[in-house]
Amino acid sequence: MVAGGVGEGDSYGGYRTRLVETLQSKGVRDLSVLRAIQMVPRHLFVPESVRHRAYDDAALPIGSGQTISQPYVQARYLELIGLTGQEKVLEIGTGSGYQTALLSLVASMVFSVERVAGLAQSARTALATAGIRNVTVLVGDGSLGWRPFAPYDAILVSAASPEVPAPLVDQLAPGGRMVIPLGDRSSQVLTLVERLADGVRTSTIADVRFVPLVGEFGFRQE
Repeated sequence: MVAGGVGEGDSYGGYRTRLVETLQSKGVRDLSVLRAIQMVPRHLFVPESVRHRAYDDAALPIGSGQTISQPYVQARYLELIGLTGQEKVLEIGTGSGYQTALLSLVASMVFSVERVAGLAQSARTALATAGIRNVTVLVGDGSLGWRPFAPYDAILVSAASPEVPAPLVDQLAPGGRMVIPLGDRSSQVLTLVERLADGVRTSTIADVRFVPLVGEFGFRQE
């Protein structure tokens, strides 16, 4: 159940439809991803001060030096991991909780780790308001993953890392996929990591720019 989604009569439905059309024009084709974007009330996941821009295809500030990513980038993330609705997914970097909400509609269970306690609590509140139940949010070091619930069929990392954190590879199930931005603090390359029977295969996707993954297996706190 997603409150404020299609059929709920909220005033943002038309804006979501236009956002979906924008993403389709940019090449997003996965129908389950597009349906999730149509259903999830993004305005619940942004501060009041930028709510009028909630359905722009743009990154927006959410406080604590963090941002909610551009919807096109989030749609590409979801397309790359190719979920069927049955998977258990780990998300690193809950942020606003919007991508977490999208994941909740295309996966079976979502476990999300956020370093900033205030953001984690705001995300929990927004997720509850949206009626989302199959998500659990932990405050902690995302570079360590969330081992008690491993292995995961997919891992999405919403912060940049200098290299693929070893604990995340360990927690990825055989045949699983991870999407992660790799590089330095100023620029990165979105990378698809696949765990195969004989090792790990990586593929570069596109140049991106994300906030740093701060933690034991990421960047040091400045």
